[in-house]
Amino acid sequence: MIRTVLAAAALAAAPLAAAEPNTWPQWRGPTRDGVFTGPAWPDRLSDTSLMKVWRADDLGPSYSGPVVSADSVFTTATVDKKVEVVTAFDRATGRERWRTKWEGSLTVPFFAARNGSWVRATPALDGGTLYVAGMRDVLVALDAATGKERWRTDFVKEYGTAPPDFGFVCSPLVGPDGVYVQAGGGLAKVDKATGKVLWRALTDGGGMMGSAFSSPVFAKLDGREQLLVQTRTKLAGVDPTDGRVLWSRMVPAFRGMNILTPQPVGPDGVFTSTYEGATQVFRVKAGADGFAARDGWSVKYEGHMTSPVVVKDHAYLVGRDRRLACFDLAAGKEAWRSEERFGDYWSLIANGDRLLGLDNRGTLFLVRANPREFELLGSTKVATSETWAHLAAAGGELFVRDLTGLTVYRWAR
Repeated sequence: MIRTVLAAAALAAAPLAAAEPNTWPQWRGPTRDGVFTGPAWPDRLSDTSLMKVWRADDLGPSYSGPVVSADSVFTTATVDKKVEVVTAFDRATGRERWRTKWEGSLTVPFFAARNGSWVRATPALDGGTLYVAGMRDVLVALDAATGKERWRTDFVKEYGTAPPDFGFVCSPLVGPDGVYVQAGGGLAKVDKATGKVLWRALTDGGGMMGSAFSSPVFAKLDGREQLLVQTRTKLAGVDPTDGRVLWSRMVPAFRGMNILTPQPVGPDGVFTSTYEGATQVFRVKAGADGFAARDGWSVKYEGHMTSPVVVKDHAYLVGRDRRLACFDLAAGKEAWRSEERFGDYWSLIANGDRLLGLDNRGTLFLVRANPREFELLGSTKVATSETWAHLAAAGGELFVRDLTGLTVYRWAR
């Protein structure tokens, strides 16, 4: 295996399920569903609602969201189109703590050039280790305190697969004994301590159509713990222990643009939405022949890049039409759709009956999670360059990564 192993015995990190309070340790937060359980957000959002705490500028472009520990903030960048950089900042002051870099550039196909050729996946912090996905299908484990590399796994060299045409997009998912990623033309479980690949599943060869966009989540469906994975062509449940595929369903999308993270709903449901496809719920049931995903309900609404958040029995997301839509999960129908159109993408976070949505144009929106109607509670500009990276929230602070820098805001009293 192509990797470097350093101090493997020191990697006795707790699972992310036991993340510290007031942190944002991975893609879509502590529970990987965009749900924030900290202090309540205000009733209104205006230009005076947030105070800037600090800003780090001239970092280089990135689409990966900031990761927040009790005392640090971590962000990535691609610099000079050839080097990937990971930087740790003091959470309170913005002072740089360390910086680590490696050569790792990749140019996306010409038809996707407007989406940039820079690092995409959000790292995952687990105890004292930061797991970072580089564009060329490289997974690197760093010491979170020093930035020192502990190990790396190069999936292209390991398996001879083609580099992913759109880069390593999947954000690492950390479990008690492994890291799960869509890389190397499939889904892989990597040993947290050594970087050794423990198993691979859903292999498709990599390259153009094997370059996955979606990130896996843990789910308990019809009583069975499993990994919920969306590839370019299908939705599947996978045994996290041995990689056995428990069930799968074809999920067609234009050019395989299955981008958003699927959302488990209720005891057996999976909510997803696809580009030039539909918004739908599948029901995963155990039977005599094993598990199967049956049709639940479907409506003709096209998701795109925004991963949904669920508040009580309603799901919210921004679709291809750039409108915020609400879906009644119990009734299986669209509850409402905003008249207003926004940017192409929102990163969404829910807190009680409030939604915060950061669109790719640098505007932050506060919306009431109202199942009856679209209720905008205000908006404010939080960045002057594009904001494709996922918004992070921890304690009373918000962390915004735009294409040029990182800004920390605190709610004004």
